[in-house]
Amino acid sequence: MTQKGQVTIPREIRLRLGLNPRDKVVFELAGEVVTLRRATPKVLRWYGAVQPRQCPEDFQGVRDEFEQAVADEVASETAP
Repeated sequence: MTQKGQVTIPREIRLRLGLNPRDKVVFELAGEVVTLRRATPKVLRWYGAVQPRQCPEDFQGVRDEFEQAVADEVASETAP
C-alpha cells in the first residue's frame, strides 16, 4: 500500500471483474474482511428487480391509476 493508501488491484482480478481505468469500485467491510466489487449505477443495480404486472406495462393505465390515487388522497385530506 502506498503512503496515500492506494493499492494495486492485480491484473487477474481486474480482468475477472471487467475493471477498466477510471472505473469506480465499492469496498465493503464485514468484520476484518474487505470485499471489492465494481460499482454500478444505482438504477442499473435494481433493473429487473420488480416484475411488471403485465408485459409490456400499460404506462397510460399506470399513470391514470396514480393520478386517481393522488386525487382520492387530496380529496380525503380536504374533506370537512
